[in-house]
Amino acid sequence: MKHQKLFIIGLDCLTPQLVFDRWDNELPTFKKLRNCGIWGKMKSTIPCITVPAWASMVTGKDPGELGFYGFRNRKDYSYDNLYFANSLSVKYPAIWNILSRNKKTSILFNVPQTYPVKPLRGIMVSSFLAPDEQSNYTYPPEIKDEINQIVDDYQIDVRDFRTDNKQWLVEQINNVTDKHFTVVKNWTKNKKWDFFMFVEMGPDRLHHGFWGMCEPEHPKFNPDSRYVNTIKDYYLKLDKHIEDLLLLLDSDTTVIVVSDHGAKSMIGGFCINEWLIKEGLLSLKNYPNQPSKLSMDNVDWKNSYCWGDGGYYARIFFNIKGREPSGIINPAEYKTFRDNMINKIESIPDINGNISQTKAFIPVEIYHKTNGIPPDLIVYLDNLNLRSIGSIGHNDIYTFENDTGPDDANHDQYGIFIMTDLKDYYASKNINIERNDISIYDIAPTALDLMDVNFEKYNIRGKIIK
Repeated sequence: MKHQKLFIIGLDCLTPQLVFDRWDNELPTFKKLRNCGIWGKMKSTIPCITVPAWASMVTGKDPGELGFYGFRNRKDYSYDNLYFANSLSVKYPAIWNILSRNKKTSILFNVPQTYPVKPLRGIMVSSFLAPDEQSNYTYPPEIKDEINQIVDDYQIDVRDFRTDNKQWLVEQINNVTDKHFTVVKNWTKNKKWDFFMFVEMGPDRLHHGFWGMCEPEHPKFNPDSRYVNTIKDYYLKLDKHIEDLLLLLDSDTTVIVVSDHGAKSMIGGFCINEWLIKEGLLSLKNYPNQPSKLSMDNVDWKNSYCWGDGGYYARIFFNIKGREPSGIINPAEYKTFRDNMINKIESIPDINGNISQTKAFIPVEIYHKTNGIPPDLIVYLDNLNLRSIGSIGHNDIYTFENDTGPDDANHDQYGIFIMTDLKDYYASKNINIERNDISIYDIAPTALDLMDVNFEKYNIRGKIIK
């Protein structure tokens, strides 16, 4: 007989080197969950970013199958027709959809890519893609009123977290996290559910805002900063919140603690379009006098072979004849051009001029399908030590400033995974099985197996973690 309940605690961007190593002995709840269960670093999607990682986790489908490769995606092969991937972009059933079909009740709280909300057997409170607190971000709609009765001034997320106002930011992150946990704890004990999934975005917002102040290896680190312990203090807060939450759960519950990716120091930025200009692969009509967004109208497409997109990773798009409106690369030469591009990209030195760990991925080779409009190449710059800077006008290919606002952290390929049977947790049973083979695609099949639901017909990839 499988467990009757499953609770997934999602902590966006929570990073294993802090939970499992640096603060191992200062996070008693995380440590006990590990000692009483199965745990390890969990390999994320490529790219390791919130969208599509959470969607891949709950559907068991890779980004190529999902058909979106980040927040922004090409709608067609024109140069500037983009869309943001929201819940309507997810065409495969998620864990809760399958559970609904099996008459099991789910509560989803703050799970990314659930806006616009869709009906289910249970409750859905959407995440940061909802435009604001006045939008219809809950299902059923009246749940919004219930949230506002539990906490005052409920916030979906911390908006504008890329800011130099660090005192405001740390107060906002802690305040929003506390309110989220207050609602979740209330519903844990007061509502009926079989499956509960709660994702807190606070760690992600905190890392991007404070990593340079807290990480000794970061070039901007200052040991005298008033914020030097900000991330540690927040991790201690999470540990206590989770301890309190576990006390509200029945012993006949399995708990999974998971993050969609990790975090690491962002040493600087690589101006991908500046580099393409330098290499004679991208031609502009007019070079700007100051840093600015690459305008598709300013590109001389008849003399441009490709262009790039900014973000925690780079996306490279080729200008293919017959595919793009003003394509110049002959389709018969596509693979040769692509291979030459990979050689060029992977030869890019790091920010100090040394050999880098830059890696270019070919979507058709790393995904089972490539639905939608995939980039021609996905690039991790110097093993994600560098961010891709899509803007132009820098007069250099390297920068120490992020063009979308203050940000000192990049995403890392590995997040965390902990799975514990609460009967073992309450009994302090010593299990402590560390695994080194856990993948983000393993979460959906493991969750459905724990819920005793047959999912074979859904062709969910990944393995059941036991």
